Parts: sequence; C-alpha cells; structure tokens
Amino acid sequence: MSKIAIFLANGFEEIEGLTVVDICRRCGLTIDMVSITEEKQVMGSHKIPVTADMTLSQVNFEEYDCLVLPGGGQGTKNLEACEPLMQQIDAFYASGKYIAAICAAPSIFGHRGILKGKRACAYPCFEDHLEGAAVTAGPVEVDGNVITSRGMGTSIPFGLAIAGVFCGQDKADACAHAIVFQP
Repeated sequence: MSKIAIFLANGFEEIEGLTVVDICRRCGLTIDMVSITEEKQVMGSHKIPVTADMTLSQVNFEEYDCLVLPGGGQGTKNLEACEPLMQQIDAFYASGKYIAAICAAPSIFGHRGILKGKRACAYPCFEDHLEGAAVTAGPVEVDGNVITSRGMGTSIPFGLAIAGVFCGQDKADACAHAIVFQP
C-alpha cells in the first residue's frame, strides 16, 4: 500500500495541509503529518495549532511514495530552508517518486529546477517562480511525478488528484461524490 508524507512548517496554510490529509485518509491511504522541527506541534498561518504524527528526524523516507508540501507564505519559506527535506525532494523527483506542492510551495520546485518542461501551477503571485514550467491557470496539474496546485480554493481538487494517483480515479471520484464536491 502506498504511503504519503505531508510536511508541516510553522506558518503553513492549514486548509491546504489538512484537506489533503482528510481526503487521503477518507480514501484509505496512509498519510503521515510530519513536523519539520523537533516539536510535533506546528502553528499554522492563521494561528491554528496542529499536532503532527511525527517529526522529521523520525521519518524513514524509504517507506514513502509521495512527499507533499502545503503552502502559506512563511510555511513555504520554512520548508525551503529545511535542507534535509529539500535533499529528499530532489531524491524523490530523481527516482520517479511523486512530489506534490500547493499555493506558494510549487515555487520550491521551480527554484530547484524540477519544473523545467513540465506543466505546473501555483498561487498567482508565485507563478514567476515556476522556473522553466509551462504555467497554467488550472486548479491542479499532474505532469509525470510532479503534482502542483494553486491555493486554498483548490485544496480539494489537489487532495483528490493525489488520491487518484495512489488509490485510483474511481475511488477518488467516489470520495468527491461522498463529500459533495462540485467542480
């Protein structure tokens, strides 16, 4: 069974992070919330405290099939400053494993040269950071092993896209129907 990790940094956008967790778990996927600090409690961008399942030092990256980065301005800066995580993002991408990011966080992929020749999207004021990408205004882009999305308002399609990759489109569609999602 596929295993996903979503990384939480202080200042992360709560809806973008927790919507992905909720949808993946509804679809029966294992998704772990990982704090990038040594504290499990992470403060979201709107001062909502969230308790992660584990800290970065507890993660065995070999067990995972996908790494997810939620956005939030400060959260994205904190994620990008976490060199051990950035090394894993590069390794996952290079090995063909999935990486996913929403809102400001796709800019990290752009800065690392991951988006060259790929379709990608991000929060509008971060689109110029998607270096080398064919930037779209779609809610979600899945291009090879890279999944990107635009922001809080596209969190549900983002979560459903991740679920569709790992548990099949039929199960993701059933989840969309169950939560009364109307694109």
